[in-house]
Amino acid sequence: MRALKQVTSCLFLLVLVLSTPAWSQIGPGPGGGGPPIAPLPALVVPAGNPITAQKAVLGKILFWDEQMSSDNRMACGTCHRPGVGGVDPRVGVNPGADGSFGTADDVFGSPGVRRADVNNNFVIDPAFALFPQVTGRTTPTMINAAFAPVLFWDGRATNDFVDPQTGVTVLPSGAALESQAVGPPLSGAEMAHDMRNWPEIVAKLALVTPLKLASNVPADMAAALTLNPDYPSLFQAAFGSNQITAAKIAMAIATYQRTLISDQTPFDQFLAGNTNAMTLSQRQGMMTYLTTGNCSICHSGALTTDHGFRNIGVRPPAEDPGRMNVTGNPSDLGKFKTPTLRNIGLKSQFMHNGQFTDLFQVLAFYDRGGDFVTNIDPLMAVTSVPLASQAALVDFLANALTDPRVAQATFPFDRPTLHSEVQPLGSPTFGPALPGLGGFSPVMLAFDPSNVGNIDYRLGVTNARGGTQAYLLYSDVPAAPGTQFGGVPIAVDVNDPSFGYVTTATGGVGAGDGVATLHFPIPNLPSLAGFVRYVQWWVYDPSSPAAWTFSASQGAQISVF
Repeated sequence: MRALKQVTSCLFLLVLVLSTPAWSQIGPGPGGGGPPIAPLPALVVPAGNPITAQKAVLGKILFWDEQMSSDNRMACGTCHRPGVGGVDPRVGVNPGADGSFGTADDVFGSPGVRRADVNNNFVIDPAFALFPQVTGRTTPTMINAAFAPVLFWDGRATNDFVDPQTGVTVLPSGAALESQAVGPPLSGAEMAHDMRNWPEIVAKLALVTPLKLASNVPADMAAALTLNPDYPSLFQAAFGSNQITAAKIAMAIATYQRTLISDQTPFDQFLAGNTNAMTLSQRQGMMTYLTTGNCSICHSGALTTDHGFRNIGVRPPAEDPGRMNVTGNPSDLGKFKTPTLRNIGLKSQFMHNGQFTDLFQVLAFYDRGGDFVTNIDPLMAVTSVPLASQAALVDFLANALTDPRVAQATFPFDRPTLHSEVQPLGSPTFGPALPGLGGFSPVMLAFDPSNVGNIDYRLGVTNARGGTQAYLLYSDVPAAPGTQFGGVPIAVDVNDPSFGYVTTATGGVGAGDGVATLHFPIPNLPSLAGFVRYVQWWVYDPSSPAAWTFSASQGAQISVF
């Protein structure tokens, strides 16, 4: 029966090929030719958001600016790195539908922000505590996303763009990129504290220095910043007005993404008539892809995607209903967007939950017809690749579909270095901590970059006693190593004129449950660069073994840059 379905599918594909006019022919392959492949389609640009150089470079700056997030540690580009195919090289674990780590439904997604409430105060998340939260799906590529009619794994970013500040439809069609761009900056897992809003983001951008946290800034971005060193002037250059709005942010980011077209792969050269652009092995793999493997039924055309939605049986759909969450249609249960396969050889995770880590695992999955049958697509019955053909198919997928500009992160796929890549752990801590109730030692939370202009800068404490008072001690010089007061180790110099403290209450109840946050906006004054302050948390705790009834965190060195 499986063989019969394969033959039927091949006949269907042949009929489709013969009935489709004006397709460019594939050059001579190992079998003397093959089904035709359409060239990349023309790029559709919304009439209300034409591409301009000023708008594209503004979008590029916004895309790579970590100040777009509420903790200054997440840019759009944090999860979309061109050199790995436009996805995220970092891997975090989301516990999945059952809420338990280490079980079969775990998702290998992208690390985002630490949980914070509406006031950007640290909150202990039930799943992630105060570690970075992890998305419930893997990050799709932004490369060639300009061709997609809808975006995200479930297609919730539609092709009509509604201004999130006014509720007015700004672009009636062709605007999936704009619709997608306004999602992550408000996501409490990806880039935002709970209930973050666009007026807050707009107000922040008006004050900060663009790309303050980035280094190795590409030439086009550096040139734009030389001419227009702040966001109001960048928006003036791009839109003719210095007013910053959510709609303009989305249109600029979308314009930048419309420049990220990967069309210089060996496969593209082969389609253009260079028969030597692909190796014999890759041409053999291409023929398997187009014929017996039936890959091209879904991953069709030069874009290698039909932009459709299918349930291929990766996991039980009850864990993640996928497309049905958007449409409400039960027939869409467990369906996810067919991804492009371009630059797939640069990736290290596959499927919406990231459960496969190489292409041979993916082929084995298709060869067995998927793993879960509920609402599975009937086409999964005809996606079989014989073992003898798999190496050549992987060669085609991994190498012939890779654009060297993407792999090497050269223009237009170049990017700056992110601060989180250089300083992934925040401010350095030092000295001993002292436990209190239940043997829990307070833990310093000093993750936010201490950059000039960081209006969201915070210091927090966790793992402390809940429902008590916490004191943040500070001075401009550290205490001598081993200094104690009443048996409590102290990290700051209480004899220095700069010594002081700020007090706040810890949330939570009982041992290790306490968490608190204090906010210290850093003015956008270049003269502050180089300023150093030392801080430490003391938490009132009658259970402390010290004569003075406090537990204490390690110290932290805060260096403003």
